[in-house]
Amino acid sequence: MASWALQDAKARFSDVVDQARRKGPQTVTRRGLEAVVVVSVEQYRQLIRGKGRGDLVGFFAQSPLAELEADWLARSRDAGREVSL
Repeated sequence: MASWALQDAKARFSDVVDQARRKGPQTVTRRGLEAVVVVSVEQYRQLIRGKGRGDLVGFFAQSPLAELEADWLARSRDAGREVSL
């Protein structure tokens, strides 16, 4: 992943965008530390696809456990052992 200093990224923003579209994510640093990543809209959509839109039922429906009978979820009615206090 290419890295750009913030000043350079600001001065050459169209180059940063072009590189993100052609070569992939571009890191922008601020004071020598990674600050942000510029990605193409296509890559962004791939990253967020499915996130926040799914639900718990859908998650379990796609689980390898989906084909098991639901009785494995049943709780034992055993109250445990008696303890004298």
